[in-house]
Amino acid sequence: MLSYIIWDVNPELFSIGTFSVRWYGLLFALGFLLGQQIMLYIFKREGKPIADIDALTLYMVIATVLGARIGHFLFYEPEVLFKNPLEVILPPYRGLASHGATVGILTGLWLYSRRKSSRATNQTFLWVTDRIVIAVALGGCFIRLGNLMNSEIVGRPTDVPWGFVFVNNTEYLQIPRHPAQLYEAISCFFICLFLFWFWNRYKQNTPHGSLLGIFLIGVFGLRFVYEYFKENQVEFENTLALNMGQILSIPAVLAGIYLLIVSFRKRPTPIDSSKSR
Repeated sequence: MLSYIIWDVNPELFSIGTFSVRWYGLLFALGFLLGQQIMLYIFKREGKPIADIDALTLYMVIATVLGARIGHFLFYEPEVLFKNPLEVILPPYRGLASHGATVGILTGLWLYSRRKSSRATNQTFLWVTDRIVIAVALGGCFIRLGNLMNSEIVGRPTDVPWGFVFVNNTEYLQIPRHPAQLYEAISCFFICLFLFWFWNRYKQNTPHGSLLGIFLIGVFGLRFVYEYFKENQVEFENTLALNMGQILSIPAVLAGIYLLIVSFRKRPTPIDSSKSR
């Protein structure tokens, strides 16, 4: 039996001259494409305008990238954000924070819902967020797989038989470590499946805010736990009782608990399932 796994994957899939395609970028894009198909299926089943999918995707892409970039610099490198704010949008694109992406996505969906919450389409903020988190959970799975392909966000040293030796990460000692990226990727995948099952059971009768609440509790509750298996991302975290990922996860989990409680107190009026399309 193996006592550890040698992880020596080239983060670059292929290159043509100076142009290269990396696993991370491919998986990042794949997450959006599959997420778009999930939302297309949901829109069809609930009778929403299919033409709105393109606009929703555009809001999601812009909100995710800007939120993740600003969040990274705000939470982990604030000095860079204030000295050179243009680095948020200028290459090289290094650093994406999932907590920042969450804030960005919620902001983008609030702006989207302001245009689509009329009686004709009835895409309120909570209606949209309750459906989009299914796609976001799947996207989180692909992003963490991208981190794995990049040999980044590595775990702490371990003696478990599935420990990974990240050969291409020279920042740390070449010893077996927890594949923390894989832990989060697997968790996000199963959260996606559960959210889809939950929505598929209730569809139009889904309690408003329930799926968003489950998502926040599941993703960031597990994120809090998984941070104990990770190396800290920046040096200042070494002086904290909880690292930045854990500190930012606490309000997300509390918000999820609140949403879940309120959502089941104010369940929508049941709709005849035979009217679903």
